[in-house]
Amino acid sequence: MSGTSEGTGSAADSIRQTTTERHPAAPAVPAASTAPSGTSGRAAAGRTAVRESEPRESELRESEPRESELRDYRAAFNAAHLAMAVVDRDGFVVSANAALAGLLGTEPHALDGQNAADLVDLAAEARTWQAYREVLRGRRARLRCTRRLKHPDGHSLWTEITLGPVPGTGDVLLSVADISDRRDLQARLRHLQMHDPVTRLPNRALFFERLSAALETPSYERGGTGRIGLCYLDLDGFKAVNDTLGHRVGDRLLTAVAARLTHCADQSGYGRTGGHLVARLGGDEFALLVEDSTGTEQLADLARSALAAVQEPFDLAGQRLSVSASIGVVERVTAGTSATALMQAADTTLYWAKEDGKARWTLFDPERNAHRMTRQALSSTLRPAVERDEFVLEYQPLVDLESGVVRGVEALVRWNHPQFGTLTPNRFIGIAEEDGSIVQLGQWVLRTACRQARRWQIEHPSDAPVFVSVNVAVRQVWDSDLVGDVAEILAETGLAPQLLQLELTESAVMGSAGRPLQALQALSDMGVRIAIDDFGTGYSNLAYLSRLPVSVLKLDGSFVRGFRYEEGAHPNPADETIVEALVQLAHRLGLTVTAECVETAGQAARLRRVGCDTGQGWLYSRAVAPERIAEMISARPQDLAR
Repeated sequence: MSGTSEGTGSAADSIRQTTTERHPAAPAVPAASTAPSGTSGRAAAGRTAVRESEPRESELRESEPRESELRDYRAAFNAAHLAMAVVDRDGFVVSANAALAGLLGTEPHALDGQNAADLVDLAAEARTWQAYREVLRGRRARLRCTRRLKHPDGHSLWTEITLGPVPGTGDVLLSVADISDRRDLQARLRHLQMHDPVTRLPNRALFFERLSAALETPSYERGGTGRIGLCYLDLDGFKAVNDTLGHRVGDRLLTAVAARLTHCADQSGYGRTGGHLVARLGGDEFALLVEDSTGTEQLADLARSALAAVQEPFDLAGQRLSVSASIGVVERVTAGTSATALMQAADTTLYWAKEDGKARWTLFDPERNAHRMTRQALSSTLRPAVERDEFVLEYQPLVDLESGVVRGVEALVRWNHPQFGTLTPNRFIGIAEEDGSIVQLGQWVLRTACRQARRWQIEHPSDAPVFVSVNVAVRQVWDSDLVGDVAEILAETGLAPQLLQLELTESAVMGSAGRPLQALQALSDMGVRIAIDDFGTGYSNLAYLSRLPVSVLKLDGSFVRGFRYEEGAHPNPADETIVEALVQLAHRLGLTVTAECVETAGQAARLRRVGCDTGQGWLYSRAVAPERIAEMISARPQDLAR
């Protein structure tokens, strides 16, 4: 009995040990403490000993299915299509299934004991390697990453690596999924997403992705030049091709242009280094990006080649087309340059190429750009500046050439800009005419000048009143009720209409018809004087003078400069002859003549000799504040020319 007991007990201990190791939480069954009734103590003790040494029936029933489950798990592990391996806490393979062995081109047993990180290239990146070590130590629950593995037969495959702990053990389960097909599909979809369907060139999205990547890390850190260049190209007149020949021909033209630009870049040598990108940004706009450029001369050569390539005639399905292009060229260091700034510079330069006559390339000019930026800044702040009272008027006297008395003044507006200082009219009047703010500004000038002229009249009752001359832009006539504005301001200020003179340029007056001519006639009927400024530089249609309600001709300063005798200057006899003829003609028509840009006494004397009525220029005074004009009104005539 004792031998049987020892043998049985040994087997039970073995099963119990295995069960306890695999299932440490399994509860222990307590031994019987008393014998059944009617049984001797020795017999009971013997039976109790046998029951304790033999495995209980319930324990046998629990252990058998668990061993069966383990066999099932092992079978599933080996038969799974997903490549897997069990890795111990030191990173070595405990066991691997056939799928993993097939993926790596070997046998399962050959993987036992190998370093798992080496098998699937987990040490290639420091960040992934650190995460992998944390999973092995139990400090991280899971790791997922993508790796490109090389099969022993030479082909590569993309895989997704997943690692996670095996519950109840210190081991880790490594799984490797082949995602090559998925990656190929993603690559094809990305290619479709990042390329233009018409020309097959990289599209706007890929261009900016490449540009941003080139600017993120200076290329000199990897042996490059640390510079970048861009040719921004736009076809001239492409819309006419679409409108006349149809979009199908237009698309063929774009495709042909794309091929020529690509060939041009390759022939220039950029294709060999891979440092270039030809892209279609949309419509008829293309970009040639040059990474690691060597300077502006390299980009200029590329622009010349691209321009010549595009200008060669195209034969498209029986249609022979000739087109040209405008190209903006920018080249600069990558450090401190953003994609937005580079594209703004390229767009501005392309605009310059168009503005300069098209069919050309233009290099970015920082000074020209600074002027453009200043112009834009002025344009954006011009309207609010009127409301903030940033404008002031200065006045330049108009002097009677015979008597030397101040007969009138010309009002000249100045802008006291908070950033750029005092600006003369030539800096902002053109901008005001373009954006329409000239109407608001012109009304302010007119009201301020009339109010000042009336104040002089009141302050100097014993002196002859001086008239005030105000410049008027043609857009003021078209975009506002100039006649109504003048009538309202004269009534408001109390200034007599005869003391207001409105100046328009010769080109504006000579080309007047319809509403402008009607407005000038109404103002003249009101008693307002109308003057033609810069006469002699525009149309000079003398016959038209008899039909215009004009009172004054202001001769352009270019004629007056020919009257100089001082400092060895030799006058042009033709200028004096022309001026004398114009003065006589004006007087015959009942007009008075004012000479601009009078700078010397000799000029004044010659003008007085040919009969010119009044003079204006630095001989008498520059444009000054109203207080200085008040002094001139009361001054003796001979003091003005000093």
